[in-house]
Amino acid sequence: MRIDVFFADRVGIAQEVLAELARRSLNVTAVEVDPPHIFIEAPALDQGGLDALRAQLMQVDGVLTVEPVGMLPGAQRRLYLDALLASQPDPIFAIDEAGTIVVANSATVAASGLSESSLIGSSIQNLTGKPELLRQLVDGGYHLPVCEVTIQREPYLLETMPLHEIGGRVAGAVMTLHTPSRIGERMSALQNYDAGGFDTILGSSPEIVQLKQRAARMAMVDAPLLITGETGTGKELLAHACHAGSNRRGQPFFALNCAALPENLAESELFGYAAGAFTGALRGGKPGLLELADGGTVFLDEVGEMPPYLQAKLLRFLNDGSFRRVGGDRELKVNVRIISATHRALEDMVSSGHFRQDLLFRLNVLNLQVPPLRERPGDILPLAQFFLSRACTQASRAPMRLSPAASAAMLGNPWVGNIRQLQNVIFRAVTMTERNIIHVEDLELAQEATPTHPAEAGDIVSLDQAVADFERNLLQRLYREYPSSRRLAKRLGTSHTAIANRLRRYGIA
Repeated sequence: MRIDVFFADRVGIAQEVLAELARRSLNVTAVEVDPPHIFIEAPALDQGGLDALRAQLMQVDGVLTVEPVGMLPGAQRRLYLDALLASQPDPIFAIDEAGTIVVANSATVAASGLSESSLIGSSIQNLTGKPELLRQLVDGGYHLPVCEVTIQREPYLLETMPLHEIGGRVAGAVMTLHTPSRIGERMSALQNYDAGGFDTILGSSPEIVQLKQRAARMAMVDAPLLITGETGTGKELLAHACHAGSNRRGQPFFALNCAALPENLAESELFGYAAGAFTGALRGGKPGLLELADGGTVFLDEVGEMPPYLQAKLLRFLNDGSFRRVGGDRELKVNVRIISATHRALEDMVSSGHFRQDLLFRLNVLNLQVPPLRERPGDILPLAQFFLSRACTQASRAPMRLSPAASAAMLGNPWVGNIRQLQNVIFRAVTMTERNIIHVEDLELAQEATPTHPAEAGDIVSLDQAVADFERNLLQRLYREYPSSRRLAKRLGTSHTAIANRLRRYGIA
């Protein structure tokens, strides 16, 4: 039984209380003194013995009450602490001022590859394989910037928090190890907290309904997916939906725009880099998106802009899931699905030598073609109404509507920039107009909607120039609908080589 002796504090009272238990030959296995309480654990004490002991202890000067308790506070705190540590998926352990591990959770035991008895009492240098780590901890007051350590050939980011005694002296530190995949889960949750599934892809036209049905089937197939389509059609939104509809939905999703970064930065972003890989690198190295997304999906936007060296390294990863960090000498292996997207004709880039054919075969296992907005006219006005409502909310405007003429003008616009252009046009109109009805002149569509008129006879310099101008205008117009030299050649009933030569001659891409 465990009892709580509540007393008025005075010198020697704890000794007198314990002496009474000793006089009764009660074996005491634990004592906790926390004035004004003395907690005692006596396994042989029963209810009858408690009544007699209480009567005797109440005779001791200063004792106020004697009551049974279910658990000693110290034991209760240890139980809760052990449960708290065991519930943490990240390895957490504490060291004393000499760098000796004094407590560790089960995740640390599993990461170390040792038994708990072998781990407790060992040195942090032995665990991390970094002899200089303890010296750095001491020099830094047991607080270090986040750095990378390797345990059992697995990389971790090490976070330290010093432990201070009441007087301020440092008594050691609590250390947490974060795996790249766990960090990736948290980063992805922050970045993609509002990313939805296929219900976020707006539109009810037959083209978009068919696209969503096809995408939903492909989302469940764990294979590389290539999404093609013009700029502004929503390829990244579709990639998010495919991830949300896959078996990896609970895992990280990261996107990399291959056209937005120089070659060296794109490589380090995707594959990470080792410690000291280049000037300005973090001291402990940095995991790349592939490590952060382990178990999830990486979306490579504008994959057609990827430089040749990075294409070769990505091909190697797609072959067996392994890679090396920039400046690293160790093979890493992760389980990541690659979804890529481009607005360029990769087949033509292969023909011109700007894209690897073997990489295209690896990326193009599954394929989705996103139709341009002009090919789904039934979605133009519903999308416009959606963007109009959202723009009014963002601009703190009263609800607005489109005039019939504005609606007609939107239906007749070619929408070269697709959904992104439609969204920008609506937002600009809501921001700039003072009226509650948006008219044609508010949409600023004149330049986009004005058809190209043939040149007047007086403007013609020569027959060859006139033919070239006509040919250029024709190819520019048709290339929007057939964004591939092969498809365009089939549409015009001529050879692929002839069309490819003309596209290069006129700078059409």
